[in-house]
Amino acid sequence: MISTWSEWKRYPRAGRGENIEAPISPGLFEVRYAGTGALHSFEAVDNVAQALALLPVGSKSWFSRREPKSMPDLEYRTCATSSKADAKAAAQRMIGRRETYMGGAA
Repeated sequence: MISTWSEWKRYPRAGRGENIEAPISPGLFEVRYAGTGALHSFEAVDNVAQALALLPVGSKSWFSRREPKSMPDLEYRTCATSSKADAKAAAQRMIGRRETYMGGAA
């Protein structure tokens, strides 16, 4: 079973003490560039919160600290599912719809 998508939320910036608000369960996440809406990441995962927390979003310096000016302005949304299989099936349907739409628009 698939739930609905959350609202878009600003992706937390390193060093500001902000938190990711996401389910600790299987589901989907989508990350986009806030300014353009261009897709950054989209995936079906076992644990949405963990996957978003581990997502590489900026470059690192030699000292393993994130460069604040190289961090893109990102937004994310999540969708919980009852299993990873449900998440994968929902992701495939979404990808199929997107490809159909893009094929018709060309």
